[in-house]
Amino acid sequence: MCGIFGYVGPSPHGAKIVLEGLKRLEYRGYDSWGVAVVPASKGKIVVKKKAGRIGKASVSDMPKGSVAFGHTRWATHGGVTDVNAHPHLDCTGNLAVIHNGIFENYESIKQDLIKKGHRFISQTDTEVIAHLIEEYAKTMMLSKAVQRAYNEMEGLNAFIVIQTKEHLLLGVRNGSPLVVGFGDPENYLASDAAALIPHTRQVHFLEDDQMVIVGTDQVNIFNARTGERIRPLKQKLTWSAEQAEKGKFPYFMLKEIYEQPGLISEIAGESTIQAKKIAEVLKNAHGAYIVGCGTAGYAALAAQYLFSAISNRHVNSVIGSEFGYLQNFLVKRSAVLALSQSGETMDILEGVKKAKDKGAKIVSLVNVVGSSLWRLSDVRLPIGVGPEKGVASTKAFIGKLTHLILLSYAMIGKITKGQRILTRAAKAATEVLKEQRVSKIMKLAKKLKNTEHIFVIGRGLSYPAALETALKIKEISYIHAEGLAAGELKHGPLALVTKGIPCIVFAPNDETQGANLAGAMEMKARGAYIIGISPKKHEVFDYYLPVKDVGEATIIPNVIVAQLLAYYLAIERGFDPDMPRNLAKSVTVK
Repeated sequence: MCGIFGYVGPSPHGAKIVLEGLKRLEYRGYDSWGVAVVPASKGKIVVKKKAGRIGKASVSDMPKGSVAFGHTRWATHGGVTDVNAHPHLDCTGNLAVIHNGIFENYESIKQDLIKKGHRFISQTDTEVIAHLIEEYAKTMMLSKAVQRAYNEMEGLNAFIVIQTKEHLLLGVRNGSPLVVGFGDPENYLASDAAALIPHTRQVHFLEDDQMVIVGTDQVNIFNARTGERIRPLKQKLTWSAEQAEKGKFPYFMLKEIYEQPGLISEIAGESTIQAKKIAEVLKNAHGAYIVGCGTAGYAALAAQYLFSAISNRHVNSVIGSEFGYLQNFLVKRSAVLALSQSGETMDILEGVKKAKDKGAKIVSLVNVVGSSLWRLSDVRLPIGVGPEKGVASTKAFIGKLTHLILLSYAMIGKITKGQRILTRAAKAATEVLKEQRVSKIMKLAKKLKNTEHIFVIGRGLSYPAALETALKIKEISYIHAEGLAAGELKHGPLALVTKGIPCIVFAPNDETQGANLAGAMEMKARGAYIIGISPKKHEVFDYYLPVKDVGEATIIPNVIVAQLLAYYLAIERGFDPDMPRNLAKSVTVK
């Protein structure tokens, strides 16, 4: 879940190209950053690295060179320090490594290398890779040394190597993503295709155990275990460069929130054929399961309610990280619908691989075409919301909900009705984003900015909405928030209600409304400050945020209200909503 970017080509400004690529990847890790370049004037590799965010960093003081790479870190081994930042050098200073993942058996290998005279200066597992390759390169060509080192490593890793003697990038992937970008006459390696958009649209997503040697005018791919040559599978990226920029917005998160109404309309109009195809797979399955992690997990839970209410079908929603422990019920006719923004989340991939081994049919709803989950799937549906760079997911979640509503109606042959409801949801979302509505949310954020705890309650589809609201508040404002099924208040949580504690209540105009309002009354009777999100006012609300009633799709405008509240809470408290502490966009470690 670190950012990796490498360049090889004719330009002498390799370090600058890499730095710009890293800034587009900072959402993948922002504990520290570093750039390395092979100087055009010869000599040892020059490295510049710092703890902290890449921000306004410059590499103007680095030498010219046409082979360079860099890294933004999400720390696993070793604290957040300048020394532990990547890249890491070998003893000679002629070889450097950047790395994403966890090198599980690094300690024993490190001890052997120390005995052979290697000197270590960091606490990272990554530095061991540099020295291990250095050791093998004493007696074999660099590519063979990289291959041998890789085959000794345990764990899920991706790393890139540069050396002063070679005008090349050498990369290997197992578990953590690496993407080759084909330029003319230059080439790239990155951990996320989004970083390649300003340079190229032609990419190859490396599979596990693939090793790539990237030169200015050639890309050679091999099986890192067997050495067998592999032909690149080029794919074309459809995202635009503008989609990956903030434009007029101060943060990506706010931009992505405002993009949602248009995306809902696009999905409703363009995804019917694939929705029908997936509906047939799920209808013919002997048991259907929907899995996701974090925000995607709450979309999976929402799907369970949607399939029940609309399609009269039972599906099991499972948290991705727990799915591996709940697979004894899978058979060859089972279907697994996996939800993921990145398509690289390790908890999802591990569970999906196990399900695939059991013969289950894998269906994916994923935003990155060509990602690991995409390639593992038998049937695929792109979420189609463009690059999402805010770490706390917004438009990918709304995109998933939109597809799931459409799919629920496709299951009963009423996809046109689903499209009509989603068109209404897009209009309701637009209403939420009007200046008058937003100003009311901003006013509430000012009122709540110093609170320590927030409760969020709902029933039915409003329960996953409550969980997602609490998650957004926790992720970016660092206020403790707890999402609850409203009916569970009297079974324990009421013990925590004290005078003035804020409680957000979802009260859509459906069969849950009365019970949700009853939960609100229970909390208000004990002194809670009640914030109502509902199509109509009620006397129990101390603060009212209106949304339109759009049937089963009311969860969409409800969640957008919550996204805005979380965003403005973060702003009021002085935090960066795009890059919450301790988190990164794509979780590629266990």
